[in-house]
This record gives sequence, C-alpha cells and structure tokens, in this order.
Amino acid sequence: MSFEKKKNEIKSLEFGTREKLLETASHLFAEKGYASTSVREIVARAGVSKPVLYYYFQSKEGLYYAILNWGMEIQQKIIDELLEVSGTVQDRILYLYRRIYEEIQAYQGMYAMIHGLIYGPPQGAPEYDFPSYHRQMFEAVKRLCFEGLSSGEIKKADADEVAFLVLSLIDFSLNLEKIQPELTDPHRPERLLRLAFQGLSQGKMH
Repeated sequence: MSFEKKKNEIKSLEFGTREKLLETASHLFAEKGYASTSVREIVARAGVSKPVLYYYFQSKEGLYYAILNWGMEIQQKIIDELLEVSGTVQDRILYLYRRIYEEIQAYQGMYAMIHGLIYGPPQGAPEYDFPSYHRQMFEAVKRLCFEGLSSGEIKKADADEVAFLVLSLIDFSLNLEKIQPELTDPHRPERLLRLAFQGLSQGKMH
C-alpha cells in the first residue's frame, strides 16, 4: 500500500471517529441534557476511550461547541446551495424547506439537542449565540425576497415581513412535528408556503 493511500485511510478513520463522537454526544445531550451527560457515557456509547475524545475536543464543553458549530456549518451549506440554485423565489423557498427537512432527518440528534436548548428548560450548558442561527437564515431568505421584489415575482411588500412569514411557517411546521409527532406531515410546509405565495405573487408564478 502506498504512503499516500495509507494516509488517506487514516484521515477517513479519524473523520469517522470524530463524527461518531459528535453524533453520539448530540443524542445524549438531547436525551439527558448537557449537565447530566458525562464524558464516560459519551465515550462508552461511541465505543472509544476518553483520550480519544480529549484528543479531538479537549473537553465535554469543547465537544458541545463543536456540535453547535457543526450545525452552523450544515446550515451555511444549505444557504450556499439556496443562493446558487435557479428558479423562482417560490421554487427556491420550497427547495430551502426540503433541504432543511433532509438535514434534520440525517442529523436527528443534533436537531433534538439544539431544539431542546432553545425551547426547553435550562440544562446547565455553556452559553452560545443561538440567535445567530436565525440571523443567518433570515438574511438569506430576505435576500431572496429582495430578488423577487426586483424581478416583479413578488408584489410590493416589506422584505423583512416576507422573510418572517416564510421562516415562521417553516419553524412552526418543524416544531409541530417535534412536539406533536402524531400530526407529522412533511408536505404541510410546502402547502402552506404555496398558499402564502399565492398572496405574494404578481401573477407570474404558478
């Protein structure tokens, strides 16, 4: 085996170990809360040793921040895709919802952890700028709204208000699924967004 191939395999294993710790810790933090989750529990469930966790994250707090930064990176990836994808504003907003939903399904532990930290009782967790998640997404949606206003796809309206409307519908639907899973309907947000755009449309969108 060549040195380069061996090095790539080691990098792949390291990435897998780090991601395993992130996923395992996010599930435990979601289930038990930050303060009630020990490093011992995390490494036992992840199937690694404490020195491995300390090697990647230095501490439980470091692991906690790595999970939240990971979530921010995933959101930024979605936003980058959103701003690059073609189509009407409505098409792109529907694309946004689908991508958010896909990532939530892929990283359920992370989503449950962040949801609990924002909406649940205090967990003794370190402080984090959670509003930054909203600000980042809000600015991206607002940018789309400005594009729709400039092109005439959206009738005259306040871009901030349109962005709040769009994100409120998405947030409500995702929170409803979390709180009352028996009412889960992954297509409901798309129907609600289409209804909203019927009122915003200049008649050029279908």
